[in-house]
Amino acid sequence: MSKDKTYSLCMTAVLMALTCIATMVIQIPIPLGYAHLGDCVILLAVLFLNRRNAVLAASIGSMLADFFTGFAIWCVPTLLIKSAIVLTAHPFCAGRSFPRLLLGGALSMLVMAAGYTLAGALLYGSLAVGLASTPGLLAEGALNLALFLILAKTIVPALSRYLDRKS
Repeated sequence: MSKDKTYSLCMTAVLMALTCIATMVIQIPIPLGYAHLGDCVILLAVLFLNRRNAVLAASIGSMLADFFTGFAIWCVPTLLIKSAIVLTAHPFCAGRSFPRLLLGGALSMLVMAAGYTLAGALLYGSLAVGLASTPGLLAEGALNLALFLILAKTIVPALSRYLDRKS
């Protein structure tokens, strides 16, 4: 296996595990589920991985967190929604300029909130039930976006320089 493939595989696995852990460690109950910090890690994965590997880290890491925390009914919607987060954010985050990070992150968090609102409506058979989770999802998205922007502008540049030297 080449050095690039090994690096990519390891980074994908680490970010998958971090996504799962960030989703599981701090859980704030909201209607139909919980708010967490996993989406911040997903947005960071977009900065460090290619689109395919970011999708794998985001969707599988989040899906495992749902499974391990007793929300198995959400595994398939999570797989799809977290993939959509990456696919929405990835085109904007390539240059790492603050306006593009903000736009890509904000759009992806809106996709997350809309996706889980729709999934909740479908799973529980009522749009009103799905809509009950929307305020919590929007707050979760705002928190994850703010934390992502702080990390992207402070820690990520230093970490990127370090990882570039090691690869």
